[in-house]
Amino acid sequence: MNNYRELKVWQISIELAVELYSILKSFPKSEQFGLTSQIKRSAISISSNIAEGAGRNSKKEFNQFLGVASGSTSELSTQLEIAQRIGFLQNSDYKLIEEKIAYVQKMIYKLQKSLKNS
Repeated sequence: MNNYRELKVWQISIELAVELYSILKSFPKSEQFGLTSQIKRSAISISSNIAEGAGRNSKKEFNQFLGVASGSTSELSTQLEIAQRIGFLQNSDYKLIEEKIAYVQKMIYKLQKSLKNS
């Protein structure tokens, strides 16, 4: 349906995941299979679902995958808040990442709205 690589929301969600991987290097090794792993999966899920939805045969299916991607942004935000509250994530990093997540959420919502209106 769409070339997902041309979608700005996909590009930004990729940047978000890459940035998180860099930040997660400072998390304790004991969290490698816990919170760190969950954050990575959530971050990767956003762009992956956007790409998969764009490759589907209908706007309805694309919209469903955008819904999953949106859910992953909420999941990621929750995990990052936990990381920040327990001291794994600096407040400055937390605020910057949360702003990017909010931006991605808005972009997903607008894309969903445009799919419904077209």
